[in-house]
Amino acid sequence: MIISIASGKGGTGKTTIATNLAFALGENVQLLDCDVEEPNSHLFLKPEIKEEIPVIAPIPLIDEDKCTYCKKCMEICRFGAIAIVGETVLTFPELCHSCGGCIAVCPENAVSEMDRELGKIERGNLDLIEFISGRLKVGEVMAPPIIKDVRTYEKKDFINIVDAPPGTSCPVIASMKGADFILLVTEPTPFGLNDLKLAVEAVKILGIPHGLVINRAGIGNDDVKKYAEKENLPILMEIPFDRKIAETYSKGELVVRAMPEWKEKFLNLYNQIKELAGQRS
Repeated sequence: MIISIASGKGGTGKTTIATNLAFALGENVQLLDCDVEEPNSHLFLKPEIKEEIPVIAPIPLIDEDKCTYCKKCMEICRFGAIAIVGETVLTFPELCHSCGGCIAVCPENAVSEMDRELGKIERGNLDLIEFISGRLKVGEVMAPPIIKDVRTYEKKDFINIVDAPPGTSCPVIASMKGADFILLVTEPTPFGLNDLKLAVEAVKILGIPHGLVINRAGIGNDDVKKYAEKENLPILMEIPFDRKIAETYSKGELVVRAMPEWKEKFLNLYNQIKELAGQRS
């Protein structure tokens, strides 16, 4: 099973839910941190990292001795990664999507490929919990290739918990696509509601079963609950706005470890997810 945990905005407690759910399950589970621009699930789980794997993407390399400056490579690139000015060819690696179109259309075979490192994948474990995390290299902007690489480590016989990036952009879609269930995390504030609506619309397009966790319940108002009722969005768990809980995760500690009574609540959350995902299949 693949459970993607997402939110319309950052700071709602998405990683808190992902790490505590993984720890509560304890075995036959792996956490895949796909928030590759700011991965922080390791701060809670504190896994032992055993392997680091670079993520490489091909980019064009122009042989100007062969190039006739016909501009076909520039014209096919919809991302502006190649520009030809007079008899000068400029490449912009950060814009390249590694599609290979420039190589395919070059009549002089003047375009080849060279490697560019986008980031890395870290693999490790905490006891029986397997841990996979992607990390985008500073200055790079292409998050989806790293997210896709992270997700190649999903196991069919495991519970795969995907900690998605915040928002509703391409990296989020890459983290949610193909999941069996999407767990949305929000807070009961006007900002939380606004971004929850955006996230729900994105999930509807993907057609994946989904449910809601309300974090910091008790602050704000009831507008999130009213919206959930209107959209038939099941509220699977509420985490109260509680000082002890806030102190626990502000220290980078797991709630289910510091407050053992919460383990049963997270296991119940998983059982609800499994039931809703099963209804789809």
